[in-house]
Amino acid sequence: MDTDLVIRAQQGDTAAFAAIASAVADRFLGVARRILRDFDLAEDATQQALLAVWQDLPQLRDPTRFEAWSHRLLVRACYAEGRKERRWAPNLRLLPVDEPVPDDDLSSVVDRDLIERGFRRLSIDHRVVVVLHLYLDLPLGRVADIVGVPTGTAHSRLHHAMRAMRAALDADSRPPVREVS
Repeated sequence: MDTDLVIRAQQGDTAAFAAIASAVADRFLGVARRILRDFDLAEDATQQALLAVWQDLPQLRDPTRFEAWSHRLLVRACYAEGRKERRWAPNLRLLPVDEPVPDDDLSSVVDRDLIERGFRRLSIDHRVVVVLHLYLDLPLGRVADIVGVPTGTAHSRLHHAMRAMRAALDADSRPPVREVS
């Protein structure tokens, strides 16, 4: 993020903040969707995070740390949205009917579905670390800083998340046990 743009936004320049918001909004939404696994919750978290950025920007002491600071606000918004009770609503996208589906695409859909089901079983604490580290490619030290935990805790959460994902994938790949009557 351009430090001069951040400084101008800190001083109340709404055009500078609009430029910042448009630069980070899609990335924020992508991160929130990966953490929350729900498009509506992710949109709400993104809006809350952008509002918090606008409100708290004048208090940011080091404009060069804007990215880590703003991600911390996004993670907090994701935690807040994740605590809200929502009725189940499918997140479905319509696919074109006319296009043939190659066999490779079908197996990748099955793989993505298995990963998605395993990821949904993780706690939000684990999902946050996985998304920030693997999706945003942030080093675990920065992830720990964003989440507000020691680096060792971030390592532990990543370890336990990956172990839980492997266990979920293994459990889902086993054939169901049939009872003999």
